[in-house]
Amino acid sequence: MVWKVFSKVPAGLMIIPMFIGIIIHTFFPGILEIGSFTTATFSNEGAITIMGVQLLCLGSQLRIKELGLVARRSAVLLVSKFLLGYLGILLLGSLAGRDGIFGISLLALVCSITNVNGSIYLSLTAAYGDEADAAVVGPLSLTNGPFLTLLVFGASGAAGFSAVSLIATVMPLLFGILAGNISKTIREFLRPGIQLLLPFIGFTLGAGIDLKNVSSAGIEGILLSIIVLGIGGAFTFLCDKFIAHRPGYAGLAASATGANAIGVPAAIALADPAWQPYVESAAAQIAAVVVITAIAVPIITGVFVNKRKTGGQ
Repeated sequence: MVWKVFSKVPAGLMIIPMFIGIIIHTFFPGILEIGSFTTATFSNEGAITIMGVQLLCLGSQLRIKELGLVARRSAVLLVSKFLLGYLGILLLGSLAGRDGIFGISLLALVCSITNVNGSIYLSLTAAYGDEADAAVVGPLSLTNGPFLTLLVFGASGAAGFSAVSLIATVMPLLFGILAGNISKTIREFLRPGIQLLLPFIGFTLGAGIDLKNVSSAGIEGILLSIIVLGIGGAFTFLCDKFIAHRPGYAGLAASATGANAIGVPAAIALADPAWQPYVESAAAQIAAVVVITAIAVPIITGVFVNKRKTGGQ
């Protein structure tokens, strides 16, 4: 009975545990912060560890000859994110300046639309795509923090970026690739971990989301979420489908904004103090985008995949 519910909800294996985590974190946050194994396993602190283990399992399924696919697919998504931010500055900046429109500053728009929630992307592509799609999460880590956003704004690419941090991001994937290519037995042993870890990633992601962030940002946060999903999601979907020649679910999965984007406006203001007056409102609006896209993107992607399977597209 329970499994039927999971299978009927789009991306239910991840989205249902995520909703449970959101409710607990929003209304009973202390439950998951009692320490020891409970906090390490079920709080948001566990998300990075579980995601790392899933990356290792995914890497074990990748053959050496498939690494070129990873590079090509990641390039399409990274360039599409860069173009979204660049066109945003070019169009909105020239028309409305730094203040933006409808209370949404140019800073808030670019920081949210150039970012990718790696956990959401990894979970969805692990569920619906192939190993090469999921492995793209390594190069997509370039969207985390201020690096890509600073490039879009025309600042120095070295600011806020560390080669060591990128290596640390892809290391579990590389270990998995090595192990899976050395031994077929290891590859088969690790294969079930990809799906097995999805509910744990969903719950720990939810355990870091507070629904109050949506209300604090007001209508501006909701409008920004619509822009990120409607324009940003459509653009990455089309790039994935017509440039990478893929079904498009990876482009949809890459349209969720990660929580690390909340701190990017402050980093941009350090590089250019002229943006400082916009930092506080931008951070609040991006926090709302993080919550809304984390809920909406798995559902949208799941519905798209189900329609495609049944011949709707």
